[in-house]
Amino acid sequence: MSTPLYRLKAEFFKTLGHPVRIRVLELLSERDHAVSEMLNEVGVEAAHLSQQLAVLRRAGLVTARREGSTVHYTLADPGVAELLRVARTILTGVLAGQAELLADLRAAGGSGDDAPAEAPDDAPAEAPDDVADKAGDEAGGQNDDGSGG
Repeated sequence: MSTPLYRLKAEFFKTLGHPVRIRVLELLSERDHAVSEMLNEVGVEAAHLSQQLAVLRRAGLVTARREGSTVHYTLADPGVAELLRVARTILTGVLAGQAELLADLRAAGGSGDDAPAEAPDDAPAEAPDDVADKAGDEAGGQNDDGSGG
């Protein structure tokens, strides 16, 4: 039985879920880069960059070519650059919305109109363990298969 598309998409986005990988893809969206050039731009140790490049290669997002002792990387598909541009557009909109909300909250000042109501005396209080469990769930403490992540 083939893997459902939504699972393949999830794996794809997990591959993108590392800041160094995103930075590498951004650099490669501009032009091909040698590993030594990326080291200066990304600001991580050579071994760490090599590890992240290997993840991107295995995922088929970048390709490598050797020229003498230098290894150059390029995007395997120009759609990756487009995806990064779309992500930037989405984030710009989200952040603009958050900035508007923050401005509205600051303009409202401390009037107390938007303060949450206190819980009634007979409302059950959450146990500390419940709060910790919710925080772990919200932080994505487990993968779909139940393993830690």
